[in-house]
Amino acid sequence: MTALPPPSPSRDLRLDFFRGLALWWIFLNHIPNNDFSWLTSRNFGFSDATEIFVFISGYSAALAYRRPMLQQGFGFTTLHVWRRCWQLYVAHLILFLFYTAQIGYVAERFGNPMYMEEMNVTRLLDAPHLALLEALLLEFRPANMDVLPMYIVLLGVFPPLLWLLLRQPGWAFGLSAALFVLVRLTGINLPAYPPGSGWFFNPFAWQFLFVLGAVFALRPEVLQGMARWKRPLDAAAVLYLLLAGVVVASWQLPALERWMPEALAEWMYPIDKTSLDVLRLLHFLALAHLAMRLIPRDAAFLRSRWAWPALICGCKALEVFCLGIFLSFAAYLVLIEFGGSLGLQFAVSVAGIGAMVGLAYVLCWYAARAARMAATPKEAKAR
Repeated sequence: MTALPPPSPSRDLRLDFFRGLALWWIFLNHIPNNDFSWLTSRNFGFSDATEIFVFISGYSAALAYRRPMLQQGFGFTTLHVWRRCWQLYVAHLILFLFYTAQIGYVAERFGNPMYMEEMNVTRLLDAPHLALLEALLLEFRPANMDVLPMYIVLLGVFPPLLWLLLRQPGWAFGLSAALFVLVRLTGINLPAYPPGSGWFFNPFAWQFLFVLGAVFALRPEVLQGMARWKRPLDAAAVLYLLLAGVVVASWQLPALERWMPEALAEWMYPIDKTSLDVLRLLHFLALAHLAMRLIPRDAAFLRSRWAWPALICGCKALEVFCLGIFLSFAAYLVLIEFGGSLGLQFAVSVAGIGAMVGLAYVLCWYAARAARMAATPKEAKAR
């Protein structure tokens, strides 16, 4: 377990830990008919791993680009951020290439066009030239490939927002909240395929959660102010999570569903994921509050062998995420073609997470070795 280099004292290991967990949960949730997806957060409340990923992404982006913005200025930081966006964009296109090739090969090999239809890649057969153009414009995306394009857009527009957050945080938060309310009222979205549809994760709405993460990262006094109300907030969070758990349980238990007041159901449903329903947002914030209270920044657990697999996956989130998308379809193929027994579901779930941890280990090991090699000449020269 030496692949993960010693973290800096200022690094909050909770970010890597929960980001790693989110990547595992995304993988499990992307395998249809996988009973082990019941281990993920989406089956116990309104929010799921997407909220974790977006919030931590905003938090991490604020920490990563705050110093360049203050020391190097707006222009340099903007180019720095856009360079990262380009890396994400290239990763998305490479994943698109391998993922669609994987689906197309499987459909041909097993003589089952259902795979093409279920993974939303028939557009490549109907009009490949248009599909490729739409893919380059991030309009056409196969199933399960919606998270990364949203992150590219959110990060791409982050520099002016970061500039404002560092100077007028109230204005920045207010503008973000106003846009969120506008989206909830009007449904504005970016165009997608098929024509007339919008992005599955509406970036105009999800930016609010991204900005919330950035605000908490840059303005710790917000958390300090909330600490004065920790007991009422604890009680409210627990109560909300319990009520959400009962509602979610009613989706699977008809006897419980009959107890749901009709007026409440009409007000509450549908709980929209595309434009980040307020119920989802509140559920995530309740979870985040309790996680922060129960797992302090210096928790010994975060440096234990039990947390290590999630930590290294969180450190190499982009590569692990891309591998998880590829493996989720491979796992689905195995369950369809060789039977979906509980034992096989367990095997593909564990094997997939194991492969994700293995990739993260190799990448962390290589990064640590490269860092030591780069430091050696400097140390020798200093002597």
